[in-house]
Amino acid sequence: MNHVREYRRNLKLSQMTLAEKAGVARQTINLIENDKYNPSLDLCLKLAWILETDLNTLFWRENNED
Repeated sequence: MNHVREYRRNLKLSQMTLAEKAGVARQTINLIENDKYNPSLDLCLKLAWILETDLNTLFWRENNED
């Protein structure tokens, strides 16, 4: 499970706004948030930068870990 939705909402970004910033379709963001699409490393890096976090936190680390 990834944390894209959580970080996007914390920054008060819509799926459309995040998609525009990342250069993808809104549907792509929706699929990522619902674990139905595995983004490329390049897109993962873009999302982490836009969402002001790192790859481990965004895609692999559980919320309750430090």
